[in-house]
Amino acid sequence: MKKTIRLLIALLLLAATTACHKLPPADAVPEDTAQSADAAIKETAQPAPAETQEAAETDAPAGRQDGERFEEIILLEGMEETVRYEHVRNDSIGFEMDYDYESLLRKNDGSRERFISIYDDTEAPENYLEVTRTEADAETAAASVSESLSDEYDIVREAYALDRAGSCIRIDASRTKDGGMPPQPETVYIIPVADGALVATAHFTMESAEGFGRRFDYMMNTLEVIGSDPNA
Repeated sequence: MKKTIRLLIALLLLAATTACHKLPPADAVPEDTAQSADAAIKETAQPAPAETQEAAETDAPAGRQDGERFEEIILLEGMEETVRYEHVRNDSIGFEMDYDYESLLRKNDGSRERFISIYDDTEAPENYLEVTRTEADAETAAASVSESLSDEYDIVREAYALDRAGSCIRIDASRTKDGGMPPQPETVYIIPVADGALVATAHFTMESAEGFGRRFDYMMNTLEVIGSDPNA
């Protein structure tokens, strides 16, 4: 009888020990489940190539084409005015700009680009913006402009920053030597470039200072320097 009881106890202990060895650890995870989780994490962390390309294209600024037309609102004499612009690209001088094509006539003479009031004689205009290029550096060009204007005007020279062209030298000639108001004020912008300077001169009558004068100010802030090609 005792032998039978001992045998039963031994069999029960053996069965319990075998069952313990077959139980998996509490934190064990099947291999295929772990691989699926890793794949999901990588997919979430790395956007698809198509999405990355689309984001890059959205962030890139869209440049305007030569001759492209569009509208902008500007302030003239404290009032908002819708202006119709045309984009200009001049490869021989090396600049791009937007001009008010309803108020100004574009005239390209090869070595200079002029935007002339539609009300003026194109051969002897009074209100116009002229852009040329010189091989002289900006400081030399500014000294030459200052000298040519100082006989008639009480000039003011200052460092100035244009929205797209960046730092330049601006020379204001809106006062005569005796402090009076000249009939034909001028504002000259000398913009340094790699092999010289761009010289942009705004000419306008005193009566048009708040009209054409302000229009030319807005235009100058659209000017952007590009590489020049004398053979263009």
